[in-house]
Amino acid sequence: MELLESQDPEKKRLIETSDRHKHELEKEVKALSDKTERVVKNALIIGGTLALTYLLLNQLSSSKNKRKKAKVKPSEDDETDSSLVKADTSFSQPSLISQLGERLATQATALLLGIAKDKLGEYLSNRKQKDENS
Repeated sequence: MELLESQDPEKKRLIETSDRHKHELEKEVKALSDKTERVVKNALIIGGTLALTYLLLNQLSSSKNKRKKAKVKPSEDDETDSSLVKADTSFSQPSLISQLGERLATQATALLLGIAKDKLGEYLSNRKQKDENS
């Protein structure tokens, strides 16, 4: 087949043009995929930040709701339930600042574990690519 290509200069020129267009299309596809990857990463970061903020606010607001529910008096008809509620309310509840600190520490730990998981995944994929290339 190469013998036929070398004999016809027009066909050879068309094949070279086709190869050039193919390489240009591959470059454009790679550039587009890189841009898409950056956009997706930014969207994930923004979404994660919004989700973290929502969870944090949800955790903080739920602590206020729990205090209001604990103040509701039990009915006089059910003596066993009222004794349990009295026993539960007799314990001192931790202060708001200690609850806030505990929740912040929990959320920060979850966030850092997520980041560590992502970095470890990137490292392993890079290592796998290097192993495949060598």
